[in-house]
Amino acid sequence: MNLSAWLIEHEASVRLFSFILVLAVLAVLQRLWPTRNDGRWQPRQVVNLTLSLLGALTLRLLFPLLAVALAMTLQVRGIGLFNLLHWPAWLEITLAIALLDLAIYWQHRIFHVVPWLWRLHRVHHSDTAFDVTTGVRFHPLEIALSMLIKLGLVGLLGPAAVAVILFELLLSLGSLFTHSDFSLPARLDQRLRYLLVTPSMHRIHHSTRREETDSNYGFHLVWWDRLFGSYRSQPAVPEARMPIGLETWRSTHEQRLLALLLQPLRQPETHHRNENNPHA
Repeated sequence: MNLSAWLIEHEASVRLFSFILVLAVLAVLQRLWPTRNDGRWQPRQVVNLTLSLLGALTLRLLFPLLAVALAMTLQVRGIGLFNLLHWPAWLEITLAIALLDLAIYWQHRIFHVVPWLWRLHRVHHSDTAFDVTTGVRFHPLEIALSMLIKLGLVGLLGPAAVAVILFELLLSLGSLFTHSDFSLPARLDQRLRYLLVTPSMHRIHHSTRREETDSNYGFHLVWWDRLFGSYRSQPAVPEARMPIGLETWRSTHEQRLLALLLQPLRQPETHHRNENNPHA
């Protein structure tokens, strides 16, 4: 059995084991070498992890067929762009992952612009600290909508199932990494930023400053931010002191699980900002 076949057969186990292992390692690293000390034990971390669990349950309840299974079905039927072309496997996998990453970049950017999409996504941004659990803090409806978009992309592209598995692994594990409360050595961070998103780069995206929140949308590849003019190299305030989250939704009550689940239905408790502003 080759590696691709093994990954497909053991997809669920590989994803779960990888997630738990990387989460545990990053949790330790951010306690040993913190940038902000946001990784210390806090009740918000339990809330974030519970949201992640609810998101996973939502996908199981709403979708009889997820992205990898769809890719396998399309491959058998020869449907989708990549199934019509006969390229080397390594090239197809590389292009598929890059195109899916580009699509996620634009999805993320659009979620910041369209008001009703921002209502879902602001649950992620309303975290008032920044640590590895922020990387799984998404409203279940955003998770479901993201899966719909992903299924549409898989249907259009028809990538190999192994490419989808690798992309989803990179997506979940990369989100943990880029939200971790540690910083790489400055020289290494700058070098990595020619290719990859780093925690310091993505931390800027979680600033309370609107112009910083509306930057650094990339998940893995930094190319898209640089190419489409959304790259920001440094925050206005040093990372260790930079306010995290949104100007509103900051109270202890607003950070509870039920309040976060209901947050997309509510307006912030403030009247000094335009209600049509997608970042209110």
